[in-house]
Parts: sequence; structure tokens; C-alpha cells
Amino acid sequence: MKVLITGAGGYIGSVLQAVLTQRPEVAGQRVDAIALVDRVLPGAAGPRRVAIEGDLTDSAVLERIADFRPDTTFHLAGVPGGASEADYLVGRRTNLDATLALFEQLAQQRRDADRAPVVVYASTIAVYGTRLPPVVKQETPLQPPLTYGAHKRVCEILLADFSRRNELDGRTLRLPGIVARRSAGPGLTSAFMSDVLHALADGVPFEAPVSEEATAWWMSARRCAENLVHAAGMDLTGADPGRAWPMPVLRLSMRDIVNTCAEAFGPDRKSLVAYRPIESVEAVFGRYPVLDDAPSRALGLLDDGTPLALVLRALGREA
Repeated sequence: MKVLITGAGGYIGSVLQAVLTQRPEVAGQRVDAIALVDRVLPGAAGPRRVAIEGDLTDSAVLERIADFRPDTTFHLAGVPGGASEADYLVGRRTNLDATLALFEQLAQQRRDADRAPVVVYASTIAVYGTRLPPVVKQETPLQPPLTYGAHKRVCEILLADFSRRNELDGRTLRLPGIVARRSAGPGLTSAFMSDVLHALADGVPFEAPVSEEATAWWMSARRCAENLVHAAGMDLTGADPGRAWPMPVLRLSMRDIVNTCAEAFGPDRKSLVAYRPIESVEAVFGRYPVLDDAPSRALGLLDDGTPLALVLRALGREA
């Protein structure tokens, strides 16, 4: 099997590479070659690996993808929410234009193939919006409040349509707050969710832009990558034709997270946290209700199990 990873140089892309290195298998088939796509790919060369540097809207990049002919694609490339909201054209070019160009290129491959190429698309819980009911279900209306979520939702619909036409075999997973990258840089408003884990693990003060009660949906990058791999082989017989599911999550408050870090690293960690809520941040990242993720679990997708397992796995300290 040939596997393509876009956004391979990013945080989740790097973790996905590690998962496939440790167990080179997707949908029950051995992975014989992996093509990595990103604007910059330092140190990406290796056995059975092809590095493709550049933008997905570049015809030369798409031609190299066509030559590689992936059986399964993990499409992770994207401009994060804050950055895409600040610069509409940059966000649209990567999150919408490049995604459509990739889908169309992969769909062309279907014409002389035995089966449609599998595409696992990393969408976002941002498609749900901020005015959520007490329980978010599969049928909950989607009202993305920002450009990032709007573009992701458009691509969900496009992938479902390519799948309906049997040109692609799409599987969209809506990613929750994924932790715990270091130094996420500008543009990632949810970076505080990772920063708090590193700060408390390292024993340094942390200023939270949300309140103690702020509640979000959490998942470690490791579990996220494992779910992406699982999604490529899911049996979708009788599944939702929209082909889009939230990942199962742990719904935790900042208090839960801080208490768990205190359990893992020492009770003094609680005193290191100062809460300085920013309303615009808390409104988007601190008021998530209960998620009915039963349809996702029925497909074999998983959460991290416990808050302690989440923290340790996110920091690479899993027992």
C-alpha cells in the first residue's frame, strides 16, 4: 500500500509518521511507501519515503502526487483558525483551494483503478459553532462561527460528494483540542490547551486565558493519529452518508486538567496557575457541552481513556 500524508511536517503529521513507523499497516495492509507533503520537510528522507515539498495548489506538487498514486491519503494540511481568520486569502488558499485541488487530483486516479482512493480528512469541531445545545449529536446543525470552520465544512461536503460519485472513499474526522505540541506559534488560539500541560510538567507558572470552569473536548496527538489510521479501514456499510464524525473525546474543565497534572507531577502544580479569562477565547474553547459520540465509537474510534492517560500520553510519558 502507498500512503500520502499532507501537512506531514506539522505536529499531527509528525506524530502520524511515528505511528506508521512503529506499525506500518493501514486497513490491514502493509505500508510499502509513504509520500510526505509539506512546504518544508527537513530530514524527511528515509527508506520507503518520498518527500514532496511545496504547496498543494502548485501543479508540480500535484503531478508528483499523481505519479506516486497513493492508495490512502491523510489530508492534514491547513492554516489554523486564528491565522485563517486574520488573513482570509491565506486561509482560503490552503484550507479550501488546496484541498479541492487535492481531491480533484486524487479523483482522476479513480478512472483506471480497481477502487476509489481512500481519503481521511482532518476537519475540526469548529464546524459546530459556539451556540451549542446541551448535547451535541450527529444531527446537530453545524454553524461554524469563523472562516476556518466554514472552509472545513465546505470540504467535508465536497469529500462526501466525491464519495457519493465513487471517485473517492472519504472519511472525515472532526478533531477536538489536540495536545500537547510545544511552541505552537501565532495563529493557534487553542495553544493554551497544550501550553498548560508543558508548563505544569516543567513546574513553571502558567496564565490561563480561560476560567477554571472552562470545559473543552480533549485528545492526545497520539490517540488522534491512531484514530486517523483506524479511520482508513473503517467499514462504512450503513454509515452516515455525510461521512463525517467527531472523534470520541474526554470532556474536561481546566480545573480537571490542573488537578490531573497535580496528580501526575505534584500537588504544588495547582499554585502555579493564574486564571485570566479572555471572553473571546472562553466563548470558543471553554463552553463545550456533552458530546454524543456513540456513532464514532461504533466505528471503533477511541478517546484517551482517563484524564491521567491523556496527560501522560500527550507529553510522551505514557506508561
